[in-house]
Amino acid sequence: MKRFGIIFTTLLLGVVLLLSGCSTAPTVERKEVDTTIDLSGRWNDADSRMVSEEMIQDCLNRPWLQRYTIRHDGQIPTVIVGRIKNRSHEHINVQTFVKDLERALINSGEVQFVASSGERTGVREERKDQAEHASEETMKGPGQEIGADFMLIGSINTIRDDIGGKAVMYYQTNLELIDMSTNIKVWIGEKKIKKLIKKPKVKW
Repeated sequence: MKRFGIIFTTLLLGVVLLLSGCSTAPTVERKEVDTTIDLSGRWNDADSRMVSEEMIQDCLNRPWLQRYTIRHDGQIPTVIVGRIKNRSHEHINVQTFVKDLERALINSGEVQFVASSGERTGVREERKDQAEHASEETMKGPGQEIGADFMLIGSINTIRDDIGGKAVMYYQTNLELIDMSTNIKVWIGEKKIKKLIKKPKVKW
């Protein structure tokens, strides 16, 4: 009986050690948010940040901005980001890219921004609520919104070429700034990214 107990205890200890060695708990290491980490080679936060910052910098350094401020006695233009289409074969969070564009534009101090159509709906509902419940001194009435002078639209496209364990991912982002009054395109920007992805060989 004593021998059986020793064998049972030994087997139980072995099972515990085996299960602990097969733990599936992830290892987490914190990184700075602006650190570039490429795992799969697909579009990521670093691409979104880099493309938005470089394209907005190019946009604001073009003649359209100076022409506008001269024509309007130094007043800065009002911009809204329209639809950015994902025409790639990947799932890309376009909303994150749009927010990167908005941040780069606003932080430049060269333009001012108006809320998107979706955001305006919520603001207008709040104004209706204020009209019913807020005091006359603090309520914000309708008809005082600022219209955008320019709309920024664009698309993200990809081309993939692969053979064996290698693949080349080509991303092309195109943005256009359109005058809301005349539909004239005052700026067209383009940013390209190319990545070489090598898959490790499986060893048996």
